[in-house]
Amino acid sequence: LADLEAETGAKAVLNTEAAEGADLVIVSIPQKNVVDLPAGILAGAAVGAPVIETNNYYPQQRDGLIAAIEDGQVESEWVQDHLGVPVFKAFNGIWWKHLLEKGLPEGSSGRIAIPIAGDDALQKQVVFDLINQLGFDPVDAGTVEDSWRQQPGTPFYGKEFDREATLKALAQATRERTDEWRAAAQ
Repeated sequence: LADLEAETGAKAVLNTEAAEGADLVIVSIPQKNVVDLPAGILAGAAVGAPVIETNNYYPQQRDGLIAAIEDGQVESEWVQDHLGVPVFKAFNGIWWKHLLEKGLPEGSSGRIAIPIAGDDALQKQVVFDLINQLGFDPVDAGTVEDSWRQQPGTPFYGKEFDREATLKALAQATRERTDEWRAAAQ
């Protein structure tokens, strides 16, 4: 982890220490491992600290079958249920290295947009501000219930769209999960 620490400026700690005193928490682990996080892992975060989850459900490639998601529960709602705190879906459609390399000053042409789905308006503004500070255009993608619009298999996922194209892609998304994004092709 030392190389990653040096490259990103992040500090590696035990998962039980990760949220201590944090003003904002990002949970970025394989979807299947959310259930393995210790109960109360986020209890040490500052009161009102937004929790961003960047997870993507890859049933065939990595995560196996998660019955609740296969039965229609929105992936971010599933994460929220397991963490026991409200979450915001963001950063799940951009490659992590691009967060370091592709940010541009506010107002720049070609600035990549990052959608944010979540329920609390005040906390959402904190997430908007973070995304803007990183050099990307924040786009309101609705509530946690709407976060399916930015999941794998949707027109937005894995693309580097500007604000207008992101809004269009989110609007074009459908809830139907293609065979590629189900635990078992049907």
